[in-house]
Amino acid sequence: MLSGVNVALGVTGSIAAVKVVELAHELRRRGASVRAVMTGSAQGIINPWAVEFATDEPVVTEITGGVEHVELCGRDGWADVFLIAPATANTVGKIAGAIDDTPVTTCATTALGADVPVVVAPAMHEPMYDHPGVLDAIDRVESWGVEFVDPRVEEGKAKIATEEAIAIETARAASDDPLAGERVVVTSGATSEPIDPVRVLTNRSSGRTGRAVAAGCYVAGADVTLVHDGDDVPYAETVQVETAAEMLAAARDACADADALISAAAVSDYTVEANDEKIRSGQDLTLDLEPTPKLIDEIRDAHPDLTIVGFKAETSGDDDAMVAAARKTLDRADLSFVVANDASVMGDEDTRVLFVTRESVTEFVGSKTALGRRVADELAARD
Repeated sequence: MLSGVNVALGVTGSIAAVKVVELAHELRRRGASVRAVMTGSAQGIINPWAVEFATDEPVVTEITGGVEHVELCGRDGWADVFLIAPATANTVGKIAGAIDDTPVTTCATTALGADVPVVVAPAMHEPMYDHPGVLDAIDRVESWGVEFVDPRVEEGKAKIATEEAIAIETARAASDDPLAGERVVVTSGATSEPIDPVRVLTNRSSGRTGRAVAAGCYVAGADVTLVHDGDDVPYAETVQVETAAEMLAAARDACADADALISAAAVSDYTVEANDEKIRSGQDLTLDLEPTPKLIDEIRDAHPDLTIVGFKAETSGDDDAMVAAARKTLDRADLSFVVANDASVMGDEDTRVLFVTRESVTEFVGSKTALGRRVADELAARD
């Protein structure tokens, strides 16, 4: 997601600066190179040596005759994106007023003048975040194209966003946006069919791949709707569903004004008429299974011109069989391409898949995070 991206990381004097070590590690885990810039107040909260350890690079603690701000964030500077995390109310106000009295604000002014993307992750007490002057400053800075990662408002504090949310917003800012202006719907994870109030029919899908695809499309510039049985995510509008029927209805609604559907969910193939009360144990029981409608077929019927990408999981372990099954689905629902994989990777961080089109088969091996961006790039190439 951040492979090959140079991130200049500005650290200011919020108590959330204690989280910068983990943030730097997260950025580097996702492929970024990171160099940090710290205000004097930040140095009173976390030692620059700790930040140097986390980034494996020297930390800028003052602007000297070496013009560190230009070397990092100038027009020919090192950074692809300038991330300020955490950003205090004081720092946001200074950026809005072009006040350069700390290494971080000086780098921010330089980056904005040099058209280097800037991402800001505020962290402060909630009353400060709600101050009219702070809100005005945020609006003004956003009007210049700066992206803000909304804080988590909890316990009277506007807490810094999660490392995942910050990393994804940073990746989006540094991306070339091949899906800019596109609306993409992604279905993800397993569905569950109730047998009674406490039991369900489901499968082993974790939703990891679908979430990675949604994040990859967001990083590539798309507006994303994620339909799944899970929590809200910071990179997509989330529609929570449980059953195959609910997923189909939500996908149909979301696709009404979408440019593409990526059907990564492991939708239940069968449902059952649920019992109103818990079925007692210790008895012989037969369940009458009824097939569920195929989601991609239903969406294709409703939207003949919609770009649709399918996923196909098989258990044979044979590539030829996977390709044959993928092409059958591809032709039946008139898909743009199908991502075929062996079901054994369910829940794993890494995967091996085959991108199957009518003309070719291409192998991908790597993390599901990287797969998400690869799917987004393939989608952009076929739009």
